[in-house]
Amino acid sequence: MTGLTTGGTGERGRSPERRRHLLDAADRVIRREGPQASMAAIAAEAGITKPILYRHFGDKSGLYQALAERHARVVIDLLRPEFARAVADPRVRARATVEAYLDTISANPNLYRFLFHRASAEDSRTRTQMAAIVRSVGEELGVVLTQEGVADPVRAQVLGHAFVGMVQAIGDWWLDNHGLDRDTVVDSLVDVIAGVLKP
Repeated sequence: MTGLTTGGTGERGRSPERRRHLLDAADRVIRREGPQASMAAIAAEAGITKPILYRHFGDKSGLYQALAERHARVVIDLLRPEFARAVADPRVRARATVEAYLDTISANPNLYRFLFHRASAEDSRTRTQMAAIVRSVGEELGVVLTQEGVADPVRAQVLGHAFVGMVQAIGDWWLDNHGLDRDTVVDSLVDVIAGVLKP
């Protein structure tokens, strides 16, 4: 990973700990101020100037991508065990996976909106990175469905991407509709997924 640059003396070995500190500062500001959090506020939280913040990550796009990688990894690490669970009833796994995703985005709505709305809209590289992460989750689910004999490889990939896209879209909509009962949303999604996976 890239890291610390010191003014006037060139680059030294870049520090993962310093990078982590700066990303932690960005997280705090985004959670507190929402997706419109400014780069100046993030720099101030970290105790540095905005140019120095950018220098650590190459530019603003580099900061966006580092945040995207950090938080996407958390979501994928939560979802992967649910994909891998061997259960006879597809509803059980579908429910656990949907609940894990909705719980994650509802616990961090400002971070979610920052990454999927602001950063992705502002920066084409971040948009491409986020799209690739979502696609990789769909591909992984497709592999699981193939291995379990749910469908042939092509149909399994179609289903994997369809399920991931559907859950992401519904999660986005759910965050914008606070009065919706979470269990109703989960039940509805599970009904659709389980219905498609019926033998």
